[in-house]
Amino acid sequence: MCGRYTLLEEEKEIQTEFDIEIPIKDYQPRYNIAPGQKVLAIIHDGSKKRAGYMHWGLVPSWAKDPKIGYKMINARSETAHEKPSFKRLMTSKRCLIVADSFYEWKKTDSGKQPMRIFPKGRQLFAFAGLWDHWKQEEEERFTCTILTKEANEFMNEIHQRMPVILPKRVEGEWITPVKWSPSQAHTFIEQLTMDELEAYEVSQYVNSAKNEGPECVEPLA
Repeated sequence: MCGRYTLLEEEKEIQTEFDIEIPIKDYQPRYNIAPGQKVLAIIHDGSKKRAGYMHWGLVPSWAKDPKIGYKMINARSETAHEKPSFKRLMTSKRCLIVADSFYEWKKTDSGKQPMRIFPKGRQLFAFAGLWDHWKQEEEERFTCTILTKEANEFMNEIHQRMPVILPKRVEGEWITPVKWSPSQAHTFIEQLTMDELEAYEVSQYVNSAKNEGPECVEPLA
């Protein structure tokens, strides 16, 4: 799964990396982004890329209770094209969720050790995401979820699941405004070869989603 990540780069760097022309409203770097919070996502509106904030935790447009979002922070890429909550979104509501690292907890003899993980040689990257628009009376939300997959050899030493990190060359293709069938989107994800990863241990300070700041990412001595 993917339940916590970081985005520390400056706004200008994000705009340059993802070819975003318009300034990102209310952008702030974050050391400890958690489910239920607002996350920076990129979509393509048919004419240009747009970056803005969505709530992390998908609330389908047909949901009666927005609390369902807390159960849908991740979507399994192996089955998303078959599930009612995600199938429709795989066709045309695909997004990039911008990050520069993510956290996972490795089981050890002394307990769970938090690790900070990121692709080698990339300061910024994007998770493959899905998004939806929910509205009920006066309440309205744009929400998203991160696609996950079975861990590769590197990640398997840390956790059995991992987020889908898009290679740079296919980021634009993932959010193309052209409609795909759910099976086309599934095949696209299944055929990806992801970048090599690296990781290091960080303090258990990051365990609490309330904690924010440089201590979250400092390597353990």
